This record gives sequence, C-alpha cells and structure tokens, in this order.
Amino acid sequence: MERAVFPEELKYTAEHEWIKVEGSRGRIGITNFAQDQLGDVVYVELPKVGSKVSQFAVFGVIDSVKASSDLYSPVSGTVAAVNESLTESPDLVNRDPYGQGWMLEVELADPGEVDKLMDAASYKAHAETPHGPTGH
Repeated sequence: MERAVFPEELKYTAEHEWIKVEGSRGRIGITNFAQDQLGDVVYVELPKVGSKVSQFAVFGVIDSVKASSDLYSPVSGTVAAVNESLTESPDLVNRDPYGQGWMLEVELADPGEVDKLMDAASYKAHAETPHGPTGH
C-alpha cells in the first residue's frame, strides 16, 4: 500500500516523531523516514498510561537491528493510551508508521505547544537535508 511519506495533517519534531491532534488528544509515533533509518524495529519501550510526558523530552526507547534511539514527545501531557500491539509486533512501526505503528495517545496539557512543531513541508526539508539542524 502506497502511503504519503510526509502526511500533511501531521506535525513533526526535529527528532522525527509525528503527532496527529484530534480535539484535546494527540496520537504520537515516529516518521517513515525514522523507521527507514533505524531498520528493522525489534523492541519499543513506552511509558505507562497515566504517565506525564514533556514536550521535547524523552518518553521511551526504540531498538532496531542497527541502533537504540530515544523517543521524544512532541507535546506535554498525560499518556491516555499506549499501543499494546507493539509489545508483540514492534515491526508494525516499520510496516505502518502512520497507522498501526502509532505509539502513544496523550491528553494535551497545552495545545499551543503544537505551534512549535514543524509542518509537513518544513519536516520534509529537514529530513532531506544531510546533517541538517538538530535540536529544537
């Protein structure tokens, strides 16, 4: 199935996470670019429901055959749901990063934080720039 590499309806971090905001919640995952760079994902460590996450702070770890990488939250808030399917099938992140490979749903603490994130065009430019800017 062909999918857009940079879905327009999402917002992005410099560390290659995405968020889809619906009402007061945001669904979070990693981008197609990130999963491609990581290679085959073998394990995803996520916080528990009820945990607090902070914008641009580490919320978990993703392990692949190539590397272990921190996961950074695009927003601050409370974890409302965790994708339990990733425990048994971490490869969902590779197969469907914008769909079944989602990681968390967060109840937003400050919806204004979303304005600090990149839109699809900005993220595409960031992802396609070798040794592009890092950080926030």
